[in-house]
Amino acid sequence: MSKIPFNKLLFLLPLLVFVALCSQGQNPMQFSLEEAREHAIEHNKNLVNAGLTVDEADLQLRETIAQGLPQIDATIDYNNYFGSTATLGDMPAFEIEFNPTSNLGVSVSQLIFSGSYIVGIQTARLYKQITEASLEKTELEIKAQVTQSYFLSLVAQKSQDIIEANLENMKGLLEKTKALVEAGVAEEVDYDQLSVQASMLEDASRAAGRQAEMALNMLRLQMGLEADVEIELTDQFKDLISHTDFQATLGESFNFEKNLDYRQVALQTDIAEKQINLERSAYLPTLVGFYNYTEKLLKPEFDMTPNHVIGLNLNIPIFSSGARRARVNQARVNLKVAENQKDLLRQQLLIQEKQLRYNLNNALEQYESQERNLQVARRVFDNINNKYSQGMVSSLDLTTANNNYLQAENSYISSMMQLMEAQIELEKLLNEL
Repeated sequence: MSKIPFNKLLFLLPLLVFVALCSQGQNPMQFSLEEAREHAIEHNKNLVNAGLTVDEADLQLRETIAQGLPQIDATIDYNNYFGSTATLGDMPAFEIEFNPTSNLGVSVSQLIFSGSYIVGIQTARLYKQITEASLEKTELEIKAQVTQSYFLSLVAQKSQDIIEANLENMKGLLEKTKALVEAGVAEEVDYDQLSVQASMLEDASRAAGRQAEMALNMLRLQMGLEADVEIELTDQFKDLISHTDFQATLGESFNFEKNLDYRQVALQTDIAEKQINLERSAYLPTLVGFYNYTEKLLKPEFDMTPNHVIGLNLNIPIFSSGARRARVNQARVNLKVAENQKDLLRQQLLIQEKQLRYNLNNALEQYESQERNLQVARRVFDNINNKYSQGMVSSLDLTTANNNYLQAENSYISSMMQLMEAQIELEKLLNEL
């Protein structure tokens, strides 16, 4: 390995420092919820693979169609018989020597009629529609996952902010309590109790920080970002909730044809029906037209092969000992199974719709209740905090009020997350996400 001269290294050093400073000073990527969804739709690996599956199905359809279009083949051969001869009985005068031969052949064929070809094209088109529905479903799932991870990240960050704000307030109380203890107004046990509370808050803050980072890592994975990419969420949880019309979602009617699971099962039923037609087509004849042209490059001495040949090839199925009939009956059984699965899914979706509407109604009521509880807990804590500063209540009362306020905050944030999850699940069912 060649070494870089010292003078060139000194020349490159400022450039390397500049590059390092630029890389350190890169701003984090900012995403709103809608921007995060759009980025995931473009870069998520599972969604990219689903799109490739659609491309593959389109190519398979083209391949199926091409099988019924004109087919042209060319062949060239060379034969050498190493001086071999042929005689006619005991007549050596009629001895014939086999000369080397070489032929160039061109063959053109055209499928004129085939029942299986027609049904095969129809089935290939249905398969393409299934892959397109699968792509749409994958896109819906990714949007739902990104939305949930976005909300979870906001919740984790909000929890961490609440804990840190509470911790700062607790540290201020610790300083006031320490002064009161030194002045003989408060007891040492009050300071110890608040110290324990502050230590617990510090542990909770670190745990919330780790949870927030885990939520961001999940969001990075779903968006197709590298793990070391810094991202910043620009939407606020409260704003997203206020801009969401929950009542409109509850009032949205359920349409089976818009549900992606139902559409996929319906397409599978159509394919099962086409499979019956495919097996029935085995009873039909197949007609193929062909044209062959042969050019003798090295001709034998005795040659009676024509250069041009045109003809038809008709294949007529006559008797298969019941095999074709058995395959048709098997296809009918498969169609009946597919129809039963379609009906079962329809019943399941109706039950799921009722449950999801109940969940959203319940989550909305819980959110409104927890919002009121939080306001009450905040007023109680502020009141106890003022009384503690005046020496009217003990540190135990303050700690209890603080714990109650934190519990109310956690319950409120949890109700927000449950509300958005219920909204997302119902929107997925309605295909309105």
